[in-house]
Amino acid sequence: MAVNPNIYVGEHARSVDNKARIALPAKWRFGAEQACVYLALPNPSGCVTVYPPNMVEKLSQKAAEISLGDDIGQKILTKLFAKADQLTCDSQGRVQINKFLLAHADLQKDAVIVGNFVTFSVWSPERYNRYIGSGSDEQGEINKILTKLGL
Repeated sequence: MAVNPNIYVGEHARSVDNKARIALPAKWRFGAEQACVYLALPNPSGCVTVYPPNMVEKLSQKAAEISLGDDIGQKILTKLFAKADQLTCDSQGRVQINKFLLAHADLQKDAVIVGNFVTFSVWSPERYNRYIGSGSDEQGEINKILTKLGL
């Protein structure tokens, strides 16, 4: 039975190499015949949330529904995607995180990749431990944007 790469579960400790690359768990990688483009967004919780290709397609459809005449919707799209980045897997299953997202998530030498079933997040170990230990959810502008997009 083939592993479904559209399910992201578990917690995986990884290193960030000197070129800002992080190896994805083997189960989360796509075969060579599949387009392997992920969308990385800064999460207001202090991590990077990564959307796999099937979720990128759904997001694309939702974003296309926001009319050019919807000033608020267009501003939200601009704010959200100005901070986003496309990630692709190299032949060793690594993705490269850009400088903005590295700084946003305070990623340095180590990372924790955590599955959220349909997406996954990349955390610094310290932030992840604080987040898991905290009892409050923070509301921010990106949370509102994600809600408006139905994510």
